[in-house]
Amino acid sequence: MTCTETSMDALRHSGDELADAVVATLFERGEVGTFNSLMRYVSTTGQALPDGLPGVAREYLRTTGAPPDWVDWEEMERARAFFIDNNVHISTALSFASMPACYVVPHVARLLSATHGLDYPSKRMAETGQFTVYLMRPDAFEAGGRFIPAAQKVRLLHAAIRHHLKREDRWDTETLGVPICQEDMIGGQMFFSLLVLDSLDRLGVHMSVEGAEAYYYAWRVVGAVLGVDQSAVPATLDEARRFLDLYMLRHMGPSEEGVHLTRQLIDLYEEVVPGTLFDPVVSALIRHLVGDTCADWLGVPSTAWDTLVRAAPHLLGVLETIEDRSPLGAWALDRIGHLTTALELSSLTRGRVMHYAIPEQLKGEYGVAGAPARTRRWTPPPATLS
Repeated sequence: MTCTETSMDALRHSGDELADAVVATLFERGEVGTFNSLMRYVSTTGQALPDGLPGVAREYLRTTGAPPDWVDWEEMERARAFFIDNNVHISTALSFASMPACYVVPHVARLLSATHGLDYPSKRMAETGQFTVYLMRPDAFEAGGRFIPAAQKVRLLHAAIRHHLKREDRWDTETLGVPICQEDMIGGQMFFSLLVLDSLDRLGVHMSVEGAEAYYYAWRVVGAVLGVDQSAVPATLDEARRFLDLYMLRHMGPSEEGVHLTRQLIDLYEEVVPGTLFDPVVSALIRHLVGDTCADWLGVPSTAWDTLVRAAPHLLGVLETIEDRSPLGAWALDRIGHLTTALELSSLTRGRVMHYAIPEQLKGEYGVAGAPARTRRWTPPPATLS
């Protein structure tokens, strides 16, 4: 697949026809509240749909209730093993690289501000963390699994955001294209897959080519379930690199919303970390993983921990040596990783299950006079797989 400015421009004018039509019908018939109320209790694959569910929603859930028929299940199992082996590192990358990367794209930062408001960062992080955990469970796509229903709801949530922004004339479609367009959805897929792998590399985590490719493949499956046009999605890591580089060159830059969202993210994790001594580690990790230019745009403060965090690869090298040489050590580190990830998610959700509902209205203000300025300074860290 060849990525060009022209092909990327075309992706900006395409959304998700199926989900958009369903949401438009639900709003037209005044059935959004009914859908949200009934679907709150639908959380697992194979579960009987409740009586009274709007017909258009019932048909959508039936049509999208199975994974794509092209899924390689052996590759998905390799992805799950990769996630289990690196769950703490992946959680770190999602929190301190993937989310800030979203904030460094001005129109995405403004959209997040409009759709979630500026006061609930824990909800954004909890929804992302819970979604990833659902994906990497052994039963993710089987009866009783929670991933498919969550993905179906997220897909409608995205469609509802497009519906609100266009209906209320709060989005400059002529300049920016469709809100949550195919280009942005694929860009988000890159943030949660390729950028995670880059971050693991910066942290000194040793990855096999097979493990990295499997993890990326799993997020291609996620994209398909979320309505991303697979003919436009990079099929390999090399193609993904070219897409991500061009996407960031086209859109990255500073914004007030990006600074605000990043400050919220830092404050949130400083609350999660016990005490105050290690609070600067949060800022230092973000700066280390996204680079100084992006960190400056996002208002991430420099701290005395910046130098110490750069030593993380050496510490992880010691831990990986223990893991490689001791089966007991490997088991203990995997268990600690699982517990740490579970504790982080529990802290963000406060023990609750996050529900993905169709927003009946947007919570923030969004006004776009024109396209965000393009500042061509994107230098991603090289990934080294071994």
